Amino acid sequence: MPETSKQGKLTIARTIDRYFNVALYLLVLTSFGTLASTGALDLPAVFLVGMALLLRGYQLLTRGSFVIPAHWLDYLTLLYLPIGVADYLFVSRGFLVTVVHLILFLMVMRIFSLQRARDHYTLAALSFAMILGAAVLTVDSVFLFSFAVFLLVAVITFVLMEIKHSAGNAQVSAHEPPVVTAHRNLATTLLATAPLLMLMILAGSTFIFFLLPRVSSHYLTGYTPTNEISTGFSDRVQLGRIGQIQQSNAVVMHIQIDHDLEGAYDLKWRGVALTAFDGKVWSNPFGQHEVPRAPDGTYFLVPMRGRLAPASTGRRIHYRVLMEPIGSNVFFLADKAESIAGNFGRLSTDAGGAVYNLDVDHPINRYEADSWLNTPDPDDLRSASDLIPAGMAAYVKLPPLDLRISRLAEEITASSPTNYDKAVALDRYLKGHFGYTLDLPRTLPRDPLANFLFERKQGHCEYFASAMAVMLRTLHIPARVVTGFRTGEFNDLTGQYVVRASNAHAWVEAHFPGSGWVSFDPTPAGGLSTHSSWSRLLLYVDAASSFWREWVVNYDLSHQRRLGQDAIENSRHFLDGLRHGISGLYHRMLNLTRHTHRKMTRAPGKWTVGILGIGALLLVLVNLRRIFGALRAYVLRAHPDRAPRMAAALWYERMVRKLARRGWRKSPSQTPKDFVQAIQEPVLQNKVAEFTKVYESARFGQSTEDARALPELFEKIVE
Repeated sequence: MPETSKQGKLTIARTIDRYFNVALYLLVLTSFGTLASTGALDLPAVFLVGMALLLRGYQLLTRGSFVIPAHWLDYLTLLYLPIGVADYLFVSRGFLVTVVHLILFLMVMRIFSLQRARDHYTLAALSFAMILGAAVLTVDSVFLFSFAVFLLVAVITFVLMEIKHSAGNAQVSAHEPPVVTAHRNLATTLLATAPLLMLMILAGSTFIFFLLPRVSSHYLTGYTPTNEISTGFSDRVQLGRIGQIQQSNAVVMHIQIDHDLEGAYDLKWRGVALTAFDGKVWSNPFGQHEVPRAPDGTYFLVPMRGRLAPASTGRRIHYRVLMEPIGSNVFFLADKAESIAGNFGRLSTDAGGAVYNLDVDHPINRYEADSWLNTPDPDDLRSASDLIPAGMAAYVKLPPLDLRISRLAEEITASSPTNYDKAVALDRYLKGHFGYTLDLPRTLPRDPLANFLFERKQGHCEYFASAMAVMLRTLHIPARVVTGFRTGEFNDLTGQYVVRASNAHAWVEAHFPGSGWVSFDPTPAGGLSTHSSWSRLLLYVDAASSFWREWVVNYDLSHQRRLGQDAIENSRHFLDGLRHGISGLYHRMLNLTRHTHRKMTRAPGKWTVGILGIGALLLVLVNLRRIFGALRAYVLRAHPDRAPRMAAALWYERMVRKLARRGWRKSPSQTPKDFVQAIQEPVLQNKVAEFTKVYESARFGQSTEDARALPELFEKIVE
């Protein structure tokens, strides 16, 4: 720091200025770190701004003084305008990211041109704008902790800013303390007040957040960019796309199934069924049909799919799904979905059973659904007709294939008499003769399916499902590939399944007349690691993230209504319990009174003596303090030498009370000498004067002999 004298003393103003510059830098660094942690910033922006902040930090450490001249800022800002337009049209291709880039540019320019007070305010406002951008670009619970750190630094920064500007405007200069004293006093004050102010702000904002009326919600997910997960579950998926998704461990959704407290289900969460295959890409050629909405907001899917009523051998489950903003408009549902409900204006479905959200104002984030789980009887499947039903031609259509694929399918199923047995044989063959791997080839082979079956002989679920579906079609069995997720970890803290991108999966559905579409999963079990053991810490982190998504990011009017209903219900239960408790207490006291009355009527004398004894004991207890005080005063008056000062005060009070009975009252404003002068009887006045003289000697001089003389002088007064 700059020194004010050769003795190493700094002015308090420069100490504040040094602290303020560091705090303002940390404010900018924290806000940029929060923004960069969202993952929505492009790498060049993170690198360039990060280098600028490192340079500024180096300046603070070395006390550098590089400042961009004010007139340069105008030219640089004008120069950035066409760059910003080009950024919006060709690079970012989005308004939000373009605005974030502009804020970052202004922040970098401003942090190297701090000269006036308004520059400090502008930089603080830009830091807050970066926090707002981070809030829009992320729904992760990490933002809460980042925001708390930002808020703490912001409190320190604004306190120092106010001190700095107030000191600069002060007309009178105070004495400048030494360096160590200035640092210690300022640091102690900030550390004592800033955390408390931060906690008060968080508490107040939390109260306002939950009580503020909500008219809409889910606006955050409207800025979700398209990513690998969203493209991996679209109507057109290239071989290898699911494997790319499985490389990530990001959370995709949380699923809670009613009455499931132990994670008893291992289900597939169905996304899109893909029908057409050109050798490298699976696609869905069918159009969508809008699903009518019931008056209560529920969409019933069964009529649109034309399914028969479920058999009595299955069971229905009701579940709730909390989706992360992955940018997909596909609902992930358990098989045989019957209905779906949520804050969505329009839904559609296709011939493959996929359900889509058509409401662009309400992206998918939270919904409830019912599904019917049942397993077809193998005997019924074996008795199904081998003829291809009408309308199933698209499910047996094939592109030009390597001839070895059809021959392999015939060899595997040569001893299988029915279509169902053939499907089971293909499923077992793929599971038993091929390996699972997520190591993807650098380039897609010319015939990826033949390469998988006859050369590489290892791959991920998409290759297994594609191979089985294609071989089923070579046997004239209708088949399709379905993409979705396997059930993931079960968090017993929240009662939810945590489904990650690594749980992305593809499987096969084959059609059997009379039974419909039946699922087969030819992927080896080694590749389906869905239930590994989590540490308790990760479970708590996931529970916190789930709460953040449910009660903060997705907090809307329905949540407020739920909170209100819970509050009313809990209040009613509390009042009912309180009323029952008071009623029970009343009846117990009534029974005790009746029982006591009966005993008293049988032995009135005994009870009378007992009551009088209890009354006397209570009287003594109530006046116990006064009794002890009187006893202590009696002892001190009898033995003044033990405490001359207290004994003198007691004897004087006793003398004053005695004279008051004789008509000479001492007012509180009178001193002992004034009281002597107020007595008009000469003889009495002389006695009181002598008593007062001895009293003052004993009281203020602690004279033991004078204290012993007070009882005798008192007796002379009362004669």
